[in-house]
Amino acid sequence: MNSAVTRLRVVTYNIHRAIGLDRRFQPERIVRILGDHDPDIVLLQEVDEGAPRSREQDMARELAAALDYPYYAAGHNVSLRKGRYGNATLSRHPIARERNIDLTIGDLKRRGCQHTAIEIDRGRGSLFRLEVFNLHLGLATQERQRQAGLLLRSKEFAEVDQRCACIVGGDFNDWLSRLRALFVEGMGLRCATDLESRHRTRSIKSFPSFAPRGGLDRLYYRGKLKLVSAQTCRHQLARVASDHLPVIVDFELG
Repeated sequence: MNSAVTRLRVVTYNIHRAIGLDRRFQPERIVRILGDHDPDIVLLQEVDEGAPRSREQDMARELAAALDYPYYAAGHNVSLRKGRYGNATLSRHPIARERNIDLTIGDLKRRGCQHTAIEIDRGRGSLFRLEVFNLHLGLATQERQRQAGLLLRSKEFAEVDQRCACIVGGDFNDWLSRLRALFVEGMGLRCATDLESRHRTRSIKSFPSFAPRGGLDRLYYRGKLKLVSAQTCRHQLARVASDHLPVIVDFELG
């Protein structure tokens, strides 16, 4: 990496365990879609490890290898009768630290947020540190609100300097954008996946993949990052590879 590199591409993608809308397990479709967009960092949700439905693969490791990502981290939240699944972060740049933050509420389905600290070598001894939070929130409104509060109060998030580059992305399951104020006002973040107009703010639609109606997949950011663009994948293959579309966000590094 040299000092001339100033762009960063981040993709957040709920891959639905690489089982498409045709009910076929075909991780090669996920590989093709991500490979075509060539992101620097990938935030994945619903990633299996050792589950029969996905041929007992360690999908984080397999996807990282297939896409030539030298660094990856997996945070498994849900245990199955055989195997488990959760979130995974793939990176072209070294992961200096990783933790999995438990966002489970009571007896509800286990949920989590994977925290990784990524160090981007900009050359001449200059390191750009990026704090990444990759989450998958619950299905109920009050559950999601409490989970956002757990993240806000977590040691991992609270200890991140306000001036440090930071992104929070993943599957928020937030159909009505009720969490936007908490992430923007409470956490001091900006939403990369919001579309602004004179009269209202709406989110980029990513679910369901075949005919998107909801902006469930989002990315918030703060610190030394300048938003360049945000969009969903327009490949026809993405409409069947998962029930979500991947969201692609480009930044300039400050």
